[in-house]
Amino acid sequence: MCSSIIIGAVLGLAASKCIEPSHEPASRRPKFEPEWEKNRMSAKYWRRLSHETELWRQGLSLVAGADEAGCGPLAGPVVSAAVMFPSSWLESGLHSKLRGLNDSKQLDEEQREKFFAIITSHPEIRYAVATIDVETIDRINIRQAAWRGMQVALDQLQPRPQHVLIDGLRIKWLPYAQTALVDGDAKSYTIAAASVLAKVTRDRLMREYDQLHPGYGFASHKGYATPQHLASIASLGPCAIHRKSFWPFRPVETELDLFAPALPARTVERNSLPNPNGP
Repeated sequence: MCSSIIIGAVLGLAASKCIEPSHEPASRRPKFEPEWEKNRMSAKYWRRLSHETELWRQGLSLVAGADEAGCGPLAGPVVSAAVMFPSSWLESGLHSKLRGLNDSKQLDEEQREKFFAIITSHPEIRYAVATIDVETIDRINIRQAAWRGMQVALDQLQPRPQHVLIDGLRIKWLPYAQTALVDGDAKSYTIAAASVLAKVTRDRLMREYDQLHPGYGFASHKGYATPQHLASIASLGPCAIHRKSFWPFRPVETELDLFAPALPARTVERNSLPNPNGP
């Protein structure tokens, strides 16, 4: 209400003095950012730090965000990361160079690399990254592997966090107090930071695997099920870093059995059962 009154008063004053519009090129005019616009932008950044600030105000100074990258691909490891911002940001606000930080999927490669460098070089930001290999993924399933990676990363933080913001579902067995946030990498800066560290680390690993396993195109598609990748698998077969528990590597009969009609129960004559006490 107050803002609209002030803006209206300014416009009325300009009209009463018959101020002529400027004919200077836009590039030469002084840049003016209204105070309300600054406040709006500040509110935007604070909202995405709101989960952290709420916990900091409760006296929990060690708050971490955790996320993963690489659950969907057909090949390569899953990478998890954990990040802790300093609780002093409750007063000073988000580090200015981190404005624009977002879910890694919403950033291009150049932006991710930029934020990766800022996060890993900041003296007050604590972080850790964990990689879970393909063999473990195939043994315990991808969700459990990603969660295990989060715990490994969190355990590496020193000091360990008092509370963790998790992207996605609550992890019941995680030995940390936690808050699960669906789409958390778009709602929390610490989770977004973790998503960037995990994504950049995994992309770099897949470029290395591209050199070790040529012909699959890992450097470009990072192991996802693109037409190029599927064609390479059909031509070359799977390599050492393909997830054998994933389609299209699972035996066909395993998938068909899910939809096979149940076989009729076989009647067993009582007298045909073996005598547990012997003949």
